[in-house]
Amino acid sequence: MSNTSLSNLEQQTIALAGVAQAARLVDQISKTGSYPLEFLESSIHSLFVFSPDSAADLFGGISGVKLGLQNLSSLLADTKAQETHDLVRYVFSLLYLERKFAANTEMVSVVRSRLNHTSFRAEHFSNNVNELCHSISGIYEDTLSNHKFRIKVSGSAQHLQDPKKAQMIRTVLLAGVRSAFLWRQLGGHRWGLLLYRKKLLRSAQNLSRGLGVV
Repeated sequence: MSNTSLSNLEQQTIALAGVAQAARLVDQISKTGSYPLEFLESSIHSLFVFSPDSAADLFGGISGVKLGLQNLSSLLADTKAQETHDLVRYVFSLLYLERKFAANTEMVSVVRSRLNHTSFRAEHFSNNVNELCHSISGIYEDTLSNHKFRIKVSGSAQHLQDPKKAQMIRTVLLAGVRSAFLWRQLGGHRWGLLLYRKKLLRSAQNLSRGLGVV
């Protein structure tokens, strides 16, 4: 399946999977200090794709959001499962924060301008994830961190107080907001998560099967 042949529902599913992927990465980094590098890099990549032809372009292809599709499927299948409690909270917090962010056109302009400036570094220093996260984290700190609604991250003090891990978490949160922004551009709404939950679940599962995930 080519990226351009994706239906609107599939495009929405991929964008929403980007939010779920960010939620999973935040949860994993904050609790264990570890992270799957390929998906961290895909989420970071999404911050520098300003005019994607499809949702998959945000992640360098559907495979770049494989972790998100897995977790989105789990969340949609059982939103009340205790083990996914923090994931659900992060996903809905990111969707809420994106709405507040998008309403502040000045902030949107500042973030885009600074990401555009950082894109040169992303292109030429792509192998240095810590260097990139340091730059992107600063953008998040100077903008979204100042909003009165702030996402509370739960985890181990050891990892939350580690400057490099904290920078990764802020970077991934910004990537989650980016995916939420695209999801809403594609017609996604929070109420749609309830009305179309089964359709989104089937879409996420089908896209996952296409990648050999489930």
